[in-house]
Amino acid sequence: MDSHEVVGNIYLLVIVTVISVLQNAFFAQKVERECKNHKSTTFERVSCANRNCMDAYPTFLAVMWCAGVCLSQAPAAFAGIIYLLVRQKYFIGYMGHTSQCIPGYLFGKRIISFLILMCIVGIFNYLLLHYYGSDYKEYVQTITGAASTLLLIP
Repeated sequence: MDSHEVVGNIYLLVIVTVISVLQNAFFAQKVERECKNHKSTTFERVSCANRNCMDAYPTFLAVMWCAGVCLSQAPAAFAGIIYLLVRQKYFIGYMGHTSQCIPGYLFGKRIISFLILMCIVGIFNYLLLHYYGSDYKEYVQTITGAASTLLLIP
């Protein structure tokens, strides 16, 4: 497997990761801006929203990459983009009334759960292939590709 083939297999995951880094920079800039404004209540909300987003960030990256590498890149990257949109909604909602952030939080949990399920299925398929010679990856990729569109349902 040459380097072009490896990059071809992960480019969508890399793009989602870069977008997530840019989103983190936006969140940090928002915290810094609110800190300079000296409005303690607004700063506390923005800072707390940023901290909450950063707490879930390593889990998001790990399951997105695991799902993409072990099973299928496109549905994992699609779920990653949806997660970033939901995280943005959560962050903005947290700055308003706290009840505005709950839908984003719950939707984010559902996406993380989907990615975890993809990881488990991908690892299980690898074990089936390794120990029994049965490879169901194509079938599972078709199912996860179709199931990823269900993430759009609120």
